[in-house]
Amino acid sequence: MKKNLQTTFIPRQYMLEKHFELYYYNDSHLAGIKGHSHDYYEFYFFLEGDVSMYIEGILYELNPGDVILIPPGVRHHGVVHDEDKPYRRFVFWISKEYCSLLEGISADYVYLMRQVETTRRYIWHYDLLGLNALQSKAFQIIEEQHADRFGKNTKISLCVNDLILHLNRTVYEMEHPNTPREEQDLYQKVMLYIEDHLDEDLSLDQLAGVFFVNKYHIAHVFKENLGLSIHQFITKRRLAMCRDAILGQASITDAYLLCGFRDYSSFFRAFKKEYGLSPKEYREQVRKQTGAK
Repeated sequence: MKKNLQTTFIPRQYMLEKHFELYYYNDSHLAGIKGHSHDYYEFYFFLEGDVSMYIEGILYELNPGDVILIPPGVRHHGVVHDEDKPYRRFVFWISKEYCSLLEGISADYVYLMRQVETTRRYIWHYDLLGLNALQSKAFQIIEEQHADRFGKNTKISLCVNDLILHLNRTVYEMEHPNTPREEQDLYQKVMLYIEDHLDEDLSLDQLAGVFFVNKYHIAHVFKENLGLSIHQFITKRRLAMCRDAILGQASITDAYLLCGFRDYSSFFRAFKKEYGLSPKEYREQVRKQTGAK
């Protein structure tokens, strides 16, 4: 199966590429390697073999369909119990720097990385359908790497990002089999809380503590329902409250401090981006239009 896409196993435990590396191994008569850790994230998709995995001193028996995520600095190594049996797996390495780049686009890309660092749960099991989908995405990347087509690097980046998001989405849905009603209820409660506490700390960590829910789950539910991130929504609501205060009797300084902004420069940039004018210009224009003093 996909024999021409196999990689000859080399016990190298460092990355040659800057952002990511993906390998498909199909070996026999292969012994395990010594315990080690590395400075990147390692996804391991187990397909076939009689193998266990030591992670931080605990031995985990593996079944076909197991997906493992090893964060940076976590010691681990595979144990091959029967070297005569075929040993098939994918190994997918992602640098910390690339994860940071993706997190800047959306926290959805690193939900799983943050989860494993918090919970120390390293293994998830995919059913046959899920495993086939995962294999298909992995082989698509490797096939593109072996090809020589226009837009090759761009296509590989798109496929890699798709694979990372797919992994995060699958595990998220495994861990949150909530009904739409439950998620809608959480969304409504978060909305009401934000409206009542716009002048206070509204970080994801704070909201997670209030609602006793993982912060990435809150972020996901909010984005799914509104199409905006929590940060974007909070900023828009604070700006609207500032606008109303500025058009009333409050000074610009009092307005931005009362509405939850911590410094004037960030408030000024956000206000001008939202309304196209500085706070002072906006107030003067509205007063001129309405004849107010």
